[in-house]
Amino acid sequence: MRDEILMEIQETVERYADIISKVASVDVEVVDRRLFRVAGTGMFKEHVNEDISAAGYAYRQVLQTGKRQIVYEPGNELVCRSCPNRDSCEEEIEISMPVRVGPEIIGVIGLVGSCKSQKELILKNEGLYLDLLEQIAGFIAVKAWELEEAKRRTALLGTLDCTINHVEQGVLVMGADGTVAMANDYARRCLNAERPEGWQAKICPTGDTMNHRKEFKIAVGARELSVLGEVYQLPDPTEQYSKVMLFEDTRDVQAKYYEMTATIHALGVDNIVGSSQATRELKKDIAKIAGSSSTVLITGESGTGKEMVATAIWDLSKRRKERFVAINCAAIPEALLESELFGYVKGAFTGADPNGRIGKFELADKGTIFLDEIGDMPLYLQAKLLRVLQERTITRIGSNQVIPIDVRVIAATNKDLKEMIREKKFREDLYYRLNVIPLRLAPLRERRKDIEDLTDFFAGRYAGLLGKQIRHITEGARRKLLAGRWEGNVRELENVIEFMVNMMGDDGILGEDTLPGELAEPETEERLSAAGKGTPPAPEDSHTEKNGGEGGEETAVIPLKELEKREIRKALRLCGTTTEGKKEAAARLGIGIATLYRKIDEYYQNDKNALSK
Repeated sequence: MRDEILMEIQETVERYADIISKVASVDVEVVDRRLFRVAGTGMFKEHVNEDISAAGYAYRQVLQTGKRQIVYEPGNELVCRSCPNRDSCEEEIEISMPVRVGPEIIGVIGLVGSCKSQKELILKNEGLYLDLLEQIAGFIAVKAWELEEAKRRTALLGTLDCTINHVEQGVLVMGADGTVAMANDYARRCLNAERPEGWQAKICPTGDTMNHRKEFKIAVGARELSVLGEVYQLPDPTEQYSKVMLFEDTRDVQAKYYEMTATIHALGVDNIVGSSQATRELKKDIAKIAGSSSTVLITGESGTGKEMVATAIWDLSKRRKERFVAINCAAIPEALLESELFGYVKGAFTGADPNGRIGKFELADKGTIFLDEIGDMPLYLQAKLLRVLQERTITRIGSNQVIPIDVRVIAATNKDLKEMIREKKFREDLYYRLNVIPLRLAPLRERRKDIEDLTDFFAGRYAGLLGKQIRHITEGARRKLLAGRWEGNVRELENVIEFMVNMMGDDGILGEDTLPGELAEPETEERLSAAGKGTPPAPEDSHTEKNGGEGGEETAVIPLKELEKREIRKALRLCGTTTEGKKEAAARLGIGIATLYRKIDEYYQNDKNALSK
């Protein structure tokens, strides 16, 4: 205990000194363990707050031994030998009583008789005076202990308050009736209340468990929010302090999950490269529809940039400050796609993560969700997606809780959905729900004017990434790039330019010698003519028909399945037929790995050896 504790309760000590003086009819003084006079009556009254360490030998001995002491002959006894006032002592008798708090001595009460009559009175009632002093010493000790305890409690509460305000989750301390006794800064921000203390908190569990924590709805005042957390009962509850709730706003949990899992590199409309009429019109359309909340369906071949267009729409929209969540419906096995879209709770199904998982729709709440390769979604899941689009609510797998969502849906596909509807592979009602705003992305062969712009853009990008400098792209190389078939569209062109920059010599020239595969073949009149007309050149192994006999116009038509089959075989020949090779081949073809396996089974079921030919 602190040396100056008696000084902090000086008013109380003075009151007790006066009581002793009046009851005993003698002078009283109280000193602390520094031998500072804290209170005094009679001859000591004018000398309060003075240091008596030079003369207080009897008090010093009491402080050291912890035992009471009676000096019957002041100035003549052993304890007085070193006192400077020994020969001029005005005292006739002195009783010293220690003030003890536990094992500590914090001061001394001195009862002093300064005349013969007072001495006789003290001697006559010595036992009574000793009991009185002991009782008053106890009262003073209790007051000192209460002050110290109050200071400790205040310090503890201050430490607790400081600590919980630095905890990265909400803390609510509540009474037995739910009244908020204490809230940290995080909780105040979530509840949008500067001082929620004194308000009633209504806490309702939803029954779902996510991330090892239960889900609750908290209502404080007019504010209600969804949280993940736990309620703990205090071991020794009182009316004011009964339970503690630790929680995290569900949206903050979603934000952390999004930051850990998001792989989208969002690009704005200014990043769409190209000067063709089709590209200019596309940019205008994006600007027109961005401000809407209507569903968009983007169609186009693989590699035309459907995801870039989706992020450009989001980037120009009012939702750009909210999340953009993308999911490729073809890249996720059918059995897992539903849980990825809608999430699930603890114990939802065998093999599920015991933590539960937040679904992509819930993650995209207030933002935008991009459903890529929507044509690969199984029929049973199409029905559930239709319900989400109609009702704007979701239900996690294994839960009965209906969760309202506010999400803008952008879907994309490289398939002919109308043909799939005819084949009963895609729901017609879902198609019309998705196709509110249709956007068709033209293939690169229909906008050859963009090839030069894209060539320069990708050349500059990969030169920077690979630490090279490009001085020049030859006209021959540009002609051959312009004449390419580009069945893989922009993605294929990007890969070709990356290859060329890797193959470029120290001269910094991208020439015909840096071109890969078929592009490096000698130019033909047919190929150059196709480049000039903006149509794809005819493959050399195609079937042809002649109109008008010799010298007539030659046209070439190859069945799309034959083209697809040939490009799959070429991709596997270049990348290999191992698992990793197939993954790379799928990426270069612009399709999901599941789609690639399905195509292999369809085209090469009876002749697996043809893949490597």
